[in-house]
Amino acid sequence: MRKHLKKFLPSHDSIHRNRWLRPFASSLLHPRLWHLNRHSAAGAVAAGLACGLIPGPLQMIGAAACALLFRVNLPLALLVTLYTNPFTIVPLYLLAYQLGRLAIGDGNGFIAPPGFSATQFVAWTEAMQGWMLLVAKPLGIGLIILAAGLAVAGYFAVKAAWRIYLLAAWRRRKLRS
Repeated sequence: MRKHLKKFLPSHDSIHRNRWLRPFASSLLHPRLWHLNRHSAAGAVAAGLACGLIPGPLQMIGAAACALLFRVNLPLALLVTLYTNPFTIVPLYLLAYQLGRLAIGDGNGFIAPPGFSATQFVAWTEAMQGWMLLVAKPLGIGLIILAAGLAVAGYFAVKAAWRIYLLAAWRRRKLRS
């Protein structure tokens, strides 16, 4: 498995020679950030899944910070954040909102946003701000719950998949000899 993934990862020397990364060499060149094993891959997937729900372009910054903090594979953590995209972000946020509603015991159901009115733009803007304040608490709590759940599930799934792969490779080696 490592051989297949190493094709896509930069080498330690290429990172060391990159002039843009030179100011960050003390932290970015730590060997554990670029080494790929069962533990670093599982941690990187967990970091990427958790940070993938951060809004906007801050996902990769969050994943990089987590990778640096926990010393897990940096490129893999950045790559995993890409599970959120324009097609998946809306269903994920709706799921997070529903999880947040369940966690706080809100039984009101989904609150639809106010309809857009170009003629009464100021009133619509005020109504939209009120709606955002209503959904902010369940959405925020739900995002934390969903991120934690995805991170834990991803961590253990990678650990299990890596173990299954190693056992199958061991059996194949044993059969050949």
